[in-house]
Amino acid sequence: MRTIAVLNQKGGVGKTTSTVNMAAGLARMGRKVAVIDMDPQAHLTIHLGVNPETAGAGIYEVLTKSADINETLTEVRENLYLIGANINLVGAESELVSVVGREIILREAIETIRDDYDYLIIDCAPSLGLLTLNGLAAVNEVFIPLQPHFLALQGFGKLLQTVSLVSKRINPALRVSGILFCMYDKRVTLSSEVKADIENFLENARETNTPWSDAAILPIFVRRNIKLAEAPSYGQTIFEYEPECNGSFDYAAIAEYVDKKMTKDGKHIKLLTEEVTNIEPTVEEITEGQAAEEVITEQAAPQAVTENIVEETIAEVEDTPQQAVNVPIVEVPAAPSVNTPSEIETIVSKDLNTSENSSS
Repeated sequence: MRTIAVLNQKGGVGKTTSTVNMAAGLARMGRKVAVIDMDPQAHLTIHLGVNPETAGAGIYEVLTKSADINETLTEVRENLYLIGANINLVGAESELVSVVGREIILREAIETIRDDYDYLIIDCAPSLGLLTLNGLAAVNEVFIPLQPHFLALQGFGKLLQTVSLVSKRINPALRVSGILFCMYDKRVTLSSEVKADIENFLENARETNTPWSDAAILPIFVRRNIKLAEAPSYGQTIFEYEPECNGSFDYAAIAEYVDKKMTKDGKHIKLLTEEVTNIEPTVEEITEGQAAEEVITEQAAPQAVTENIVEETIAEVEDTPQQAVNVPIVEVPAAPSVNTPSEIETIVSKDLNTSENSSS
């Protein structure tokens, strides 16, 4: 059984969305998959259409040893099983603080189901506390979903420090196997810059003795897609909510890559160039082509609308019969006559003579 923890202490990066839809994609391929919700917010549980308040025993009961892990597994889809979370998980850390071996409770619990499933995927809490520590101690692989932002690089370094610490002290088998870009837009320069920075970092770590020496960026990036944000409100996976959207295509390709292009211990199989181009859908094939088409369409839209309006206006003018326009004739009164300089002189002389006679 491959055991994978999906980890990022930053919220809103697509962690739960990736866990749900990658697991659902693997289940659709016929693999038997178990998912564990280690987040007190229970977003994974809700995403799969399960009410956390009425779901019964879940991961809290497993950690407090009040229920066996087999009792908490619920089949929510064909080949897909859930160990849910609820608000009680908030108090788990304080309740377990004095328990000996509290970091490996989950690892001991899953030993009884190791032969029953092909995959166990854990949605870790967006923090680096005892719950996340249990998740990392129980798995062999870590997938890190990232947004291609500058701040993602800052958090990425802290994540690797945590994984390194757990690997040294608790779980020597722990390795970072995959970096998954979510909400990726190749049209944005920053996306390519962040991707290049992480690629350079991983390439420099190839010959080192670190838990991420064999890690690689998955060649399928999850494009921005509003359907991925809408699906949880209906308690559905993206394959159920909108099977023909980009999000559905991307996660189906990710599931296929994880199952067929990675080894059982999480290493990436070196692909030939022609094999890489056959992965559907890759960002090179779809995002570049569709993005260019979308940009052209968006840029051309206002111009096309304007051109249509002009053409329609011209057509209306041409089709309108020309009518004679009757302009009313307005009689303008004649302007007062203007006296010439000689006339003005004569008038003034007369006025002066008249004034002198009057004085006499």
